[in-house]
Amino acid sequence: MPNLEKQLRYMEFVQREAGARHQTVEEDNQIWDYIKAGDLRSVESLRSNYARQLAGTVSKDPLRNAKYLFVATCTLAGRAAMSVGMESERSNTASDLFIQRADMMDDIDQIRQLEEEMIRFYTLEVAALDKKSVFSLIISRALDYIYMHLHEPITVEDVADAVGISRGYFSSLFKQEMGMGVAQYILSKRMEAARNMLRHSDMSYAEISQILAFSSQSHFIAVFKKVNGCTPKEYRMREAQ
Repeated sequence: MPNLEKQLRYMEFVQREAGARHQTVEEDNQIWDYIKAGDLRSVESLRSNYARQLAGTVSKDPLRNAKYLFVATCTLAGRAAMSVGMESERSNTASDLFIQRADMMDDIDQIRQLEEEMIRFYTLEVAALDKKSVFSLIISRALDYIYMHLHEPITVEDVADAVGISRGYFSSLFKQEMGMGVAQYILSKRMEAARNMLRHSDMSYAEISQILAFSSQSHFIAVFKKVNGCTPKEYRMREAQ
């Protein structure tokens, strides 16, 4: 503890001499509030007014310092977006990808540009959300569970058990907040995933049906046609044009 106290005093002295300071809690909160409001113009205006010395120093190596600070900012931006309804899996996956990109960079200006891109991404993601769709904690957990288990057969009981409430209460709450039943929502997410795979991969219909936990290829094709008004083959051909 004495060593730590000595180091803290020294760092405070160095930062005072350099005229540097950290962002205040109020300044940080203002940025996250703008992200949560999906207000890109205010986010960019506020960030442009912050001097670079507000960033802080967590490593004596400038490049490593920039990467560490990027990770912290990315984590907080993702949490801000999730707090107002962004799917946690989407947010966390995006965060992983941004951090991986930063880790491969060897130029501080590139990392700063990536930070701007990352902030824009989360702010625009929030701006695209239906502001009425701010879900309760129970439903948010249910959505995450469904997202993570689309490759398995999922029942209403499975999801209700995962969030720790009775099937009846869960079904009622889900329909109230989502505007559709649990089974209907699961099917809609499976169809969304199927369309993405048909557009962006060359996987066979058998592979897609297996990945999305349909009982057979023929069942997948029949359900896809009923929901989308065309067969998977017709959809793929249409999207390829």
